[in-house]
Amino acid sequence: MLLGVDVGMARVGVAASDREGLLATPVKTLKRDAKKSSDIAVLVKLAAEREAREIYVGLPRAMSGGETASTTMARDYARELLHALERACVVAEVRLVDERLTTVSAHRSLHEAGLDGRKHRAVVDQAAAVAILQQVLEMRRNGQHEPGEPAAREYLGPGDGS
Repeated sequence: MLLGVDVGMARVGVAASDREGLLATPVKTLKRDAKKSSDIAVLVKLAAEREAREIYVGLPRAMSGGETASTTMARDYARELLHALERACVVAEVRLVDERLTTVSAHRSLHEAGLDGRKHRAVVDQAAAVAILQQVLEMRRNGQHEPGEPAAREYLGPGDGS
């Protein structure tokens, strides 16, 4: 079982794969809690309950491939998740995977499915998490067994080699 995570400033979307690793489905949207990290605690609980062996956090790079403030936020979040998993003795690898345009494609998919634009906010983070995880599943089917990059225990900034 794999989990996909789309981290935003206000919400965190979560998706999960089936046991065979063929299909990603939405799980839930968490309210981002930067002070108490309750969203991280819920992710750790989900990982334990679902016996997730890998968690893929979307890494929002600039279109040029460069790093942005959102990229740093995602790296920090992945690192915090990694530490929380270790403290809870939950064995799961945390990896960062390029997620350029996943939120844009999630909005487009929701629009094409006939969902009113005002209702997108409630589910767009889950849809983006599904897109991130489905991309990982496709990469794995195409022979890339460890898509993305491992979350670094400490992140020093762009160019630190992580």
